[in-house]
Amino acid sequence: MKIGEIRQFTDEELANELERLQRHLFDLRAQAVTEKLEDSTLIKKTRRDIARVLGEVRHRELATAGSPGDSEAN
Repeated sequence: MKIGEIRQFTDEELANELERLQRHLFDLRAQAVTEKLEDSTLIKKTRRDIARVLGEVRHRELATAGSPGDSEAN
């Protein structure tokens, strides 16, 4: 998943995607333990996708916190 795709998601879609990726990572780790995982690079790719989604969530939080009209900014 590319960052351009992630930026097009709404906040709700981001939360759903994060949940889906975390569930997928759990499944991959379970497969790795039982030695049924064929491609071990999927774990690394999924962790990076999770980091990208979390980064975008944090970016949006900071953008709304720093927006003009925020009472804490004054």
